[in-house]
This record gives sequence, structure tokens and C-alpha cells, in this order.
Amino acid sequence: MTNYDALRDYLKVQRQAELVLSFEEIEEIIDAALPRAAQRASWWETLRSPQEKMPQREACIEAGFIATRQPDGKSVKFRKMPRAR
Repeated sequence: MTNYDALRDYLKVQRQAELVLSFEEIEEIIDAALPRAAQRASWWETLRSPQEKMPQREACIEAGFIATRQPDGKSVKFRKMPRAR
């Protein structure tokens, strides 16, 4: 189990197609501080390097979301992945 399992579980119960969470909100969900690397957009990009497994990316993917750090550098947009037909 990783800290990001809590984020995965939180995202799984979300009904909206898109939501934005501040770093502070994410830290509350995972009950831990995010690393400084979380300020980099590439740390969140779920589709950027699919071969590079990182726990925060895996949590988002398992919950069915694509994560994108926002231009403000202090929040992340989570967007539901389209379902395969």
C-alpha cells in the first residue's frame, strides 16, 4: 500500500468527469506531504511516460483518471479517462 492508495480511492468515488484539487487538498487525502517533485508537471502526467511506473500516476490510472498539474503550479486537474467501447 502506498500513500497514493488513498488518492486512488478518493478519485474512484467521484462522479464528476473533471475535478481540480489543490496540493493541500491532495495532502489531506493522502495524509502526507507531497514531495517537491510534485511541483513539476511531468511528475503528474499520466500519459507522458507510461513505461515509467510511479505510484501517484498508477493511483490516478487505477481510478480511471488522467492527472495534469495546473498552470498555477499549486493544483492538479483530474479528468476521467474515456471508456473503451
